Amino acid sequence: MRPHDATLRFEYESAERARVVTRAVSQEIGEIDGDRSATSVSRDGDTLVVEVVADDLVALRAGLNTWQSLISVAETVNGLA
Repeated sequence: MRPHDATLRFEYESAERARVVTRAVSQEIGEIDGDRSATSVSRDGDTLVVEVVADDLVALRAGLNTWQSLISVAETVNGLA
């Protein structure tokens, strides 16, 4: 059991935009998680949901920073397309 967790929610103007960003970042699941954290990515309509669980607060913060950065890049690239 991992004692620390956080949920990030990103709302978009459409379900299609949320789907594109979700698909872009979900490819990273399992690739960037470490031994001390795990992440799940899902979509609920126009909302992207990222859940990070970690063994300690340092790992939780690192996971949150990583996923926020990935989503920011996906949003930027999607905006350019």
